[in-house]
Amino acid sequence: MSTRDSWRNSWGSGYGYTGGGGGGGGGATFGGTSAWGAGGGDTIFRVLSRQSYQERLSKRRSGIVSGFSRDGIYEEDDSSLYSEGDIEVPPISKAEDWALMPDVKNYAERGEKDHLKARKLGITWKNLTVKGVGSDAAYNENVTSQFNVPRNIKEGRQPPPLNTIIDDSHGCVKPGEMLLVLGRPGSGCTTLLKMLANRRNGYAEVNGDVHFGSMTAKEAQRYRGQIVMNTEEELFFPTLTVGQTMDFATRMKVPYHKFSDQHRDKDFHQEYRDFLLKAMGITHTENTKVGNEFVRGVSGGERKRVSIIETLASRGSVFCWDNSTRGLDASTALQYTKAVRAMTDVVGMSSVVSLYQAGNGIYNLFDKVLVLDEGREIYYGPREEARPFMEELGFICGDGANVGDYLTGVTVPTERRIRPGMELSFPRTAEEIRAAYSRTDIKAKMEKEYTYPQSDEAKENTKEFQQAIVYDKDKTLPKNSSLTVSFPKQVKACVIRQYQIVWGDKPTFIIKQLATLVQSLVVASLFYNASTDSAGLFSKSGALFFSLLYQALMALSEVTDSFAGRPVLAKHKAFAFFHPAAFCIAQIAADLPVLIFQVTQFSLVLYFMVGLKVSASAFFIYYVTLFAIAMCMTAVMRAIGAVFSTFDGATKLSGFWFSALVVYIGYFIPKNQMHPWFVWIYWLDPLAYGFEILMANEIHGQTIPCVNQNLIPNGPGYTDPAFQSCAGVAGAIQGATSLTGDQYLSGFSYKHSHLWRNFGIIWAWWAFFVFVTIFATSNWKETAGKSGFLVIPREKASKNRQLLQKDEESQAKEKGLSSESVTPLDSSGSSMDEKTIDNQLISNTSVFTWKDLTYTVKTPSGDRVLLDKVQGWVKPGMLGALMGSSGAGKTTLLDVLAQRKTEGTINGSILVDGRPLSVSFQRSAGYCEQLDIHEPLSTVREALEFSAMLRQSRDTPKEEKLKYVDTIINLLELQDIEHTLVGRTGAGLSVEQRKRLTIGVELVAKPSILIFLDEPTSGLDGQAAFNTLRFLRKLAAVGQAVLVTIHQPSASLFKEFDTLLLLARGGKTVYFGDIGVEASTLKEYFARNGAPCPQDVNPAEHMIDVVSGGASQGKDWNQIWLESPEYKEVSNEVDQINKEAASKPPGTTDDGHEFAMPLWQQIKLVTHRMNISLYRNTDYVNNKFALHIGSALFNGFTFWKIGNSVQELQLKLFTIFNFIFVAPGVINQLQPLFIDRRDIYEFREKKSKMYSWIAFVTGLIVSELPYLCICAVLYFAPWYYTVGFPTDSNKSGAVFFVMLFYEFIYTGIGQFIAAYAPNAVFASLVNPAIITILVSFCGVLVPYGQIQEFWRYWIYYLNPFNYLISSILTFTVFDVEVQCTDQEYALFDTPNKMTCGEYLAPYKAGLGARTNLINPEATSGCRVCQYRLGSDYLSTLNINDYYIGWRDAGIVVIFALSSYVMVYALMKLRTKATKTAQ
Repeated sequence: MSTRDSWRNSWGSGYGYTGGGGGGGGGATFGGTSAWGAGGGDTIFRVLSRQSYQERLSKRRSGIVSGFSRDGIYEEDDSSLYSEGDIEVPPISKAEDWALMPDVKNYAERGEKDHLKARKLGITWKNLTVKGVGSDAAYNENVTSQFNVPRNIKEGRQPPPLNTIIDDSHGCVKPGEMLLVLGRPGSGCTTLLKMLANRRNGYAEVNGDVHFGSMTAKEAQRYRGQIVMNTEEELFFPTLTVGQTMDFATRMKVPYHKFSDQHRDKDFHQEYRDFLLKAMGITHTENTKVGNEFVRGVSGGERKRVSIIETLASRGSVFCWDNSTRGLDASTALQYTKAVRAMTDVVGMSSVVSLYQAGNGIYNLFDKVLVLDEGREIYYGPREEARPFMEELGFICGDGANVGDYLTGVTVPTERRIRPGMELSFPRTAEEIRAAYSRTDIKAKMEKEYTYPQSDEAKENTKEFQQAIVYDKDKTLPKNSSLTVSFPKQVKACVIRQYQIVWGDKPTFIIKQLATLVQSLVVASLFYNASTDSAGLFSKSGALFFSLLYQALMALSEVTDSFAGRPVLAKHKAFAFFHPAAFCIAQIAADLPVLIFQVTQFSLVLYFMVGLKVSASAFFIYYVTLFAIAMCMTAVMRAIGAVFSTFDGATKLSGFWFSALVVYIGYFIPKNQMHPWFVWIYWLDPLAYGFEILMANEIHGQTIPCVNQNLIPNGPGYTDPAFQSCAGVAGAIQGATSLTGDQYLSGFSYKHSHLWRNFGIIWAWWAFFVFVTIFATSNWKETAGKSGFLVIPREKASKNRQLLQKDEESQAKEKGLSSESVTPLDSSGSSMDEKTIDNQLISNTSVFTWKDLTYTVKTPSGDRVLLDKVQGWVKPGMLGALMGSSGAGKTTLLDVLAQRKTEGTINGSILVDGRPLSVSFQRSAGYCEQLDIHEPLSTVREALEFSAMLRQSRDTPKEEKLKYVDTIINLLELQDIEHTLVGRTGAGLSVEQRKRLTIGVELVAKPSILIFLDEPTSGLDGQAAFNTLRFLRKLAAVGQAVLVTIHQPSASLFKEFDTLLLLARGGKTVYFGDIGVEASTLKEYFARNGAPCPQDVNPAEHMIDVVSGGASQGKDWNQIWLESPEYKEVSNEVDQINKEAASKPPGTTDDGHEFAMPLWQQIKLVTHRMNISLYRNTDYVNNKFALHIGSALFNGFTFWKIGNSVQELQLKLFTIFNFIFVAPGVINQLQPLFIDRRDIYEFREKKSKMYSWIAFVTGLIVSELPYLCICAVLYFAPWYYTVGFPTDSNKSGAVFFVMLFYEFIYTGIGQFIAAYAPNAVFASLVNPAIITILVSFCGVLVPYGQIQEFWRYWIYYLNPFNYLISSILTFTVFDVEVQCTDQEYALFDTPNKMTCGEYLAPYKAGLGARTNLINPEATSGCRVCQYRLGSDYLSTLNINDYYIGWRDAGIVVIFALSSYVMVYALMKLRTKATKTAQ
């Protein structure tokens, strides 16, 4: 055995040394975990004296030690790292020069000192095959095709096809090793990482063995907090700050046994949090909100870094990182990889990383590489042997090329280069490369590692790992728990975070509370000072009903909230931060003060203004009942949100269940009149129990005299109670003129003795729904498996046959032949060569310049400068790069130049051809946003044609516009997918296809000035990024001017650019000018100023490092630039360009139109797109239909065949009133769709002056109309006839007419709220306020005569619901003959043996004119019914004649039109002008 081997054995077993793969010395690790995970400490200090270690380190830094390249990357020759003699020196970590390496070692030393156990696992997998449900393409049904029953049955019988995502993969990552997984998008990298992170949910089949240490995948499930994955998405609560986010993450992983020098949990989590923030260089963002696309926060690159350190906070042993450098600049990406390398080396983690566009500096930090191609593993082995293996097969790797991109490009005909002489013998497909790999020694050598799970080392590591986890875990947790801290600590941390979320979103909190105050004032004034006699009963019960209704309405927004936070909770559950019960309890704890405040202000206002019973006990019971209902209904809505996996499903049930609970509260229909088939809802209704409490609390113990209509006869001459009787008051005894509270309650089957019983039942329901929420939350499943497929609209199926008929033969063909290497065809099928395409592309002669550009925004801490005196130019035929570190202001500069900013102050000059920008500039310049925002239900061709039709000049013929679309489709190689839907992530176009479409949408507009592109290569693999740059280069070649921001260009990408504008943080210029051949000009500038670019280092990465990273040398590079001769030349050049250009005719002529097309054409095109989109949106349309049919049947069978008694007249009023409540559910559903479309318009289409806001609103309104007509039919037919309304066509037709226009009214209301609301959650909070005010003042809850005068003469008449109800009531009730039941008659005797007719003659001539005396000849037992006809009843509701029905129907039409006018008005109010330079 060699000396080196003996060293490995002696140190490796005791301290976790593991050999890496091959001669790179990669993967040598030492040291165990501390509170991080490893034990044993850093053994390097045991072998070397401090002095000799420091000597070797200083030599290594000065480049003396062989085996290190100048840029500090450890390379092949490791022989010099072993000294002569007996003592050997272990390899130094490849990340030894990482700034925080000493901190990591300090953790390890403290762990060794405290004798903490190692937490090393490693992953080994063999024969791993993963299958998902779904093929390469799926159909999107439309509104009519979904009803093709025979085809649905035929397709339903066929089992869903299984798609192989990973095919027979194998590998081993030991503790201390880093594996790089490479592959193009769709090759299965994410799925492989999910398998290695033990996330198997959502896949149809997973076969093969995966071992974590010596544990199987099943055994490792209880250690999910140690086997973690960082996904590509950044999922956070946007209103939390970075510091709060990290504070929570680190609190959740505080070990039970901390370092001996740490005595409190706070010491550990604060130290750990600060270290992580420092590790990714985002300490300065600690007090900044994380933000998202709607909440302003940190930059995209900074958010990605927060995502990285949150994952590190899990203190795992196995880490899987999925494309974690997306959106990071090259310097930050390298620092991130060094951080993972350092922790892997010192701590003994196992790290698996998938990356796109990994530079060689990053690539060289890995030990092993695994290359996937369409799920097939074509190489797995040592990193340093991957390139030679591919080169031996005949593939050439160019000088300075990214090796990672080279490895993934070998199966793509357009990317690979073949060594001369091997054109016929090289392997052409992934299968052939895999076959060649299986014959190599590399595979045989790697296979020896697959026995690692059975080795003593793995068993020992696993045993220590399990002991370390038990040692870390709080003693109160169950044995099989994956969590770390005790349940009370979890709850405490979750409660703190919940309060931070509420406080971070203060506007929503304030709106809720102000809405509550306003509502309580408005409603209390409606029921103001209700009397204590029979006239006040209806008002009081209305006020009590509304008290409960409002709490329930406020709880409805919980459904939206539960879906907003769900992805974050799923992520934290995977990290084993907390048990879902802790989160649910925290939500309740956060509810308490908010709901107490809400109920307090509501109660104090409403209770005393209405004049309810004035006693402390009565008020207390009212108060605690409202609080209990608020808590219970919040729990109900949360439970519905938790149970459903989709928002659509949850809104459907919540809307329907809400209306059921309100109808069966006991206010509309007394319990004794409920039909037996639905009475069970009453027993399940928490609101019903609350209503009985409030009624019993208020009415019990009172004596209620009958007055006005409820006392027959009354008025002058009728004062003797012996000859009067109550009528129309529940529970009243016939012949009596008053009743007790308990008698009134008995009329509704209520009892005062039920009060505290019901209170207990409400809390029992609350507990039940909390349990349901916890149970459902604990069982949330990840969705996966069926993703990455194209979606074909059913009506375009015939044009997409090639996507649905991929047989085995075509699978084996070479990639790229379908699009890349086929001669493009135009729409007529004729061939188009490159020259033809180039001839059709538009060229540009305008010069674009900007000088002394400053952009300032206002922040809470004062003005902040985001751009500082920036200048430069873009000329025709020039491809300019705009670079800088994350947060340097690249996107900001692009937005300012493209006139896209609506906030802040811009100073400086922006000129085209030396002239100020014209009115048509925004549509004459193309701008590709960083976010690929498109209408998801358009096809690729439709999206391109839409842009071409609206943005090319109005003088260009339609045929020419469409022909140019063909040109761009061919240029961007989109022929294969032109008839597929854009879709959403996972179901639709891939990231790279979406990026090409974004570029295409701008190109088809024929931009005549220049094209801006913001991060066009982010999220793409190397090949896709190169293709994108190739397209841009082609555009520049035909004379187009192009300016691009770019994060991580490889050396080969960087060569494509002509000029560079380099920015430092704060928008300060570091360099502007030519890049030069092989970046010579740029390198010379930095070398002259003391920052030479080392050989073989990508100049793009070097520059970013100089500006923001470790190579900055503490210099102010902005100041160096300002003092350089290049700066003076640039300033003079800008002036010269402007002077020359201004003296010539302008390169582009301004047609004077803000929009390319006239308004009528815009409206036609936008409406057509909206119509198609809605036609394909079956989920939305089906929900709308289902809600109407369900609500109509429920309403119809609840009020089944209503008769004509007095009580039933009221039921007719209530069934019509109930029709109103179809609105909230549909509004909640239509607003998110409206806001999604508005976002697409505002973020992209408005800014490029594609079409006017008038066309946008018109399109949205018109596209809804056909479906609203169908909805009216779907509600009318099941409801109108089941409740027993008149079947005459003149009556039923009139009712249908009014119902149809009500559909338009509430849609207009929902759309005008959405038009101005910042987001869907805000809209869902405003809805209850508007709906409840309209419902309150429509004359149902309080009859017209009892509405306070302040409201009666304006809001009542401005209320569309008033006219809706009165017109339908008139048509259905006016002519009805009222037939009192025996209990409804007023029964009394007459004085002095008078006949009933004689006694009541004066009464019938006056106040009792509308009553019906049944037995005028009788001398005792007079029977009087309150009404003769329905018109008599309607007179109490301010409906005095039949013509009022048609008058009100006409007014309903006017309201429908005015609600749509409001949509236009509020959209106009929201539309802001963009800022121009001053």
